[in-house]
Amino acid sequence: MTTTMSIRELTRNGSMFSEYDYIDIEDRKSHEYKGVFISAKYADEVKAFLEQKLAKEKQKKLDKIMKFAGAVKVEERFQDKDAKEIRETIAKEKYSE
Repeated sequence: MTTTMSIRELTRNGSMFSEYDYIDIEDRKSHEYKGVFISAKYADEVKAFLEQKLAKEKQKKLDKIMKFAGAVKVEERFQDKDAKEIRETIAKEKYSE
């Protein structure tokens, strides 16, 4: 069973959680959908689903980034140098006579 209510109604009547499987939350003034509260008996299933979905999204982003990782070859003259040393080397090459 399900229902729709506002945050205010939900906070005033916390026992509603035991009566419904889930409760849709809506802003009563703007009629904007805010989210859903899930009954405790479904909470573990929903958490597992969301963790799996978020892990997939994170893996997609990581795969997208990893396409380019290592794609740039470092010139031999910059091997084993940190950023500061690389900048110094470039500056010396550029401005020394």
